[in-house]
Amino acid sequence: MKKTKTMTKADLVEEVAKAAEVSKKAAAAAVEAVIDSIGDTLAKGDKVQLTGFGTFEAVRRKKRTARNPRTGETIAIPATTVPRFRPGAQLKERVAHK
Repeated sequence: MKKTKTMTKADLVEEVAKAAEVSKKAAAAAVEAVIDSIGDTLAKGDKVQLTGFGTFEAVRRKKRTARNPRTGETIAIPATTVPRFRPGAQLKERVAHK
């Protein structure tokens, strides 16, 4: 089985700097701005749709009950809002052909 590599934010900054032919400092500012913009938009409850890449959205999870596997005790899990990413068709296609 092929071992996968994890790309860190620093790796992403380096790739953006190379691809855009800008300094790492400029690339880091751009990457940080994109991440902040997506987070701020989701915090407001809005979606971020990047055509060809995918959609980020905040989804509400209902409150529910679960069971503690150690003790068997039933516990209540409160409702919460969590981020979700759904890949677009082009991204799915790109990954499927690897």
